[in-house]
Amino acid sequence: MYPYFMWDPTMIILLPAILFTMYAQFKVTSTTSRYLRVNSARGYSGEAVARKILDSNGLYNVSIEMVKGRLSDHYDPRSNVVRLSQDVYYGTSITSISVAAHECGHAIQHAKGYAPLQLRSTLVPVVNFASNISWFLIALGFFMSRGPLLEIGILLFSLSVIFQIITLPVEFNASNRAVAQLSNLGIVEGKEASQSRKVLTAAALTYVAAALTSVLQLLRLLAIANRDND
Repeated sequence: MYPYFMWDPTMIILLPAILFTMYAQFKVTSTTSRYLRVNSARGYSGEAVARKILDSNGLYNVSIEMVKGRLSDHYDPRSNVVRLSQDVYYGTSITSISVAAHECGHAIQHAKGYAPLQLRSTLVPVVNFASNISWFLIALGFFMSRGPLLEIGILLFSLSVIFQIITLPVEFNASNRAVAQLSNLGIVEGKEASQSRKVLTAAALTYVAAALTSVLQLLRLLAIANRDND
């Protein structure tokens, strides 16, 4: 049987997501690159910014580590560690301090019990399992002329969609916290706060693109399944 799930006219459903993803990638690359060349007036490094924000919020138990890779920055709630890429860790640019502040925003969310972050963390093992097996079941379901395997595969894929949607408030909230911390602690001055927001807003577009792609992919799968059941 022809594998409809790979290519068929319903691919048009994904076109908005494809176009938006291209825009998001362009926006995040151009914006972060632009402000990577703009040093902050106070000259704090990303590591110094992270330590200042964490200590100011009483998070002395959260450590900071440098990790390899570009855009590999993240907060690990299991280990209470903010991990920063080399450019961010040592960098004094608007991009560097903004990214460092954003990861600290996640640490603050964790400390305050921010509900969407807790929910996302709870879903991680379930979603990891679901994402690994969903497409296998979907493919198998199509090749076996539909049936329960296809339905189970789509149901598991929907968990990944829910995860992507929950990620949006987590990321935007962390960015809002980051800009507030940078301003309130005097780390940035003047127009630097708006520049930081531009960097973080551009970065957040990648999460919007991922969520949009997941939602439209789910709608496409449902459309194919319903069409072929008629």
